[in-house]
Amino acid sequence: TITLAAAGARAECALPPEPVVSLDFASRYAEGDASRSELDGEAAAAAEDALRPVEDFLRDLTDAANEAADRNDPAAADCVIEQMAIWADADALSELGGGTAELTIGSRGAGLSLIFLQVAPIARDADKLDMVRGWLDRRIADQVDFWETEAPDGARQGNLRAWAALGAAARAADTKGPNAMRFAFWAGASASYVLCTADKDGSLPQEMRRGKRALQYQLHAIAPLVVTAALLDQAGTPLAGVCNNALDRAVGFALDDLQDQGRATQAITGQTQTFFDGSDQIEGFHLAWVT
Repeated sequence: TITLAAAGARAECALPPEPVVSLDFASRYAEGDASRSELDGEAAAAAEDALRPVEDFLRDLTDAANEAADRNDPAAADCVIEQMAIWADADALSELGGGTAELTIGSRGAGLSLIFLQVAPIARDADKLDMVRGWLDRRIADQVDFWETEAPDGARQGNLRAWAALGAAARAADTKGPNAMRFAFWAGASASYVLCTADKDGSLPQEMRRGKRALQYQLHAIAPLVVTAALLDQAGTPLAGVCNNALDRAVGFALDDLQDQGRATQAITGQTQTFFDGSDQIEGFHLAWVT
């Protein structure tokens, strides 16, 4: 059993936030808005409050993992794994209180799985590595079950499933994990399912339903699809040619439309996109996958 005191035994390794076991919140979008593009301010704030400890944990872990990998520093990698082991020991994120939390947690599982993939090769505590592997596998398995049995039909075709697929692909890339083959298959099938919805021009219909946020959500879907494709390509199961090169078409649509002030997306949705109406701006994370 991991305790906070034990994890803090090394003064240079900070304690993580208290593990979040239960998570439940309502949709952040206005009730009755079929496009899911109009935010409900109060609901959005409640969702952000519920997710904040998870987001803080992910941000700090990402910074620490990047630094450990850049320096090839086993002690720093050990610290990342120690912090994750505390959440693993608590079986964090195991009690999700509804569909909205289930839909949202996939991207966080992807982040945690990518962090682990980054530091596991240089971390040294085999027992803690195995503890974290087991925890991540349980969370990804929960997502597989959710998407196959409970997820709404529309969401199954969009960015949220793509993020869940990335989590599975990252776990599959950890070849010491006992579920690698199962997760690789599901990641490829799920990413293909989303990609094969792409229209001839590369626009993703599920994201084009998002009105003024459609281009933003096209990018939000492309990011995990590109990284999933890269991980699966390394494993010898390429996605590049799936459904008449749907990934290339989806990427091309988004990049071309960004250069064209969102005119193609506006023609589909009938609305000026948020990147070009002054309400949003393009940030680094929107295009991090390009590099």
